[in-house]
Amino acid sequence: MMMTDEMNDLAAFAIVARERSFTRAAIKLGVSQSALSHTIRRLEQRLELKLLARTTKSVAPTAAGAALLEDLSPALEQIRHALDKAQSIRRRPEGRLRIVMSRSAAVMVLLPRLRAFAEAYPDIVLDVVTVTGPVDLVAGEFDAGIQLGEYIQKDMIAVRVTPELRLAVIGSPRYFASRRIPEKPRDLSDHRCMTLRLAGGPYRWEFEQGRKSVTINVNGPLIIDDTHLVIQAALAGVGIGLAYEEQVAEHIAKRRLIRVLEDWTPPIPGFFMYYPSRQHQPAALSALVNALRHSGQKSARR
Repeated sequence: MMMTDEMNDLAAFAIVARERSFTRAAIKLGVSQSALSHTIRRLEQRLELKLLARTTKSVAPTAAGAALLEDLSPALEQIRHALDKAQSIRRRPEGRLRIVMSRSAAVMVLLPRLRAFAEAYPDIVLDVVTVTGPVDLVAGEFDAGIQLGEYIQKDMIAVRVTPELRLAVIGSPRYFASRRIPEKPRDLSDHRCMTLRLAGGPYRWEFEQGRKSVTINVNGPLIIDDTHLVIQAALAGVGIGLAYEEQVAEHIAKRRLIRVLEDWTPPIPGFFMYYPSRQHQPAALSALVNALRHSGQKSARR
């Protein structure tokens, strides 16, 4: 608190010394003349120096006051410049944003919009970290993250950045050439399945058909945290995998992969961009939120 008081008192002294008038300085500072006079007296008493010579008609810095003003002016100007720069971050989209997301989110959400965003906001740098599990944004010093809606804490602001997604159960023609294609989720127990690790733990394969709901703990040779690697393993004939429908649509269309149990895979919430608070949001973050926002969502949700 003392440091704050001293800074305020020194700034007030500098304005009085430059204006050479308590009246004009008080107007500039938005305080009364008596309050300003008390501030200067307090500063002089603290320093045990006479800083301003006063008469009924004029005010001028003493030799000690002039020397202090000369030393003080560059520092005050630097502080003013720093404050202006800090405020510009709030007003103008610029600076570095630290964003955390899974590799799937980076490929499906960020990369398709990245060129347009970089061209529109050349002064913004996106510092992207890819992870697999939940992340504490504040502890990790991240500005925002992108995550599946079901894993986002309820106290976060969340903005939808994709429509609802569907997972696809896939395997290669080579794998199914010597194996029976599963017709029901429980048939997966007879197959080699690659387990996807989401949000820190192995994903239990969830299926729905009408009012039926089934959760399967699959077994197989691979547990991995990246759907792109699951796809590559499935293409290689390792076993049956689970990936986002969007990621495997072309492989299915070209018959490099076979999709099974399609009528058992309901939609999931999709990806959301999330961040701690709407208050004092940097312009750069607002720009990124607006660039990634899914057209179906008009506003953020808590």
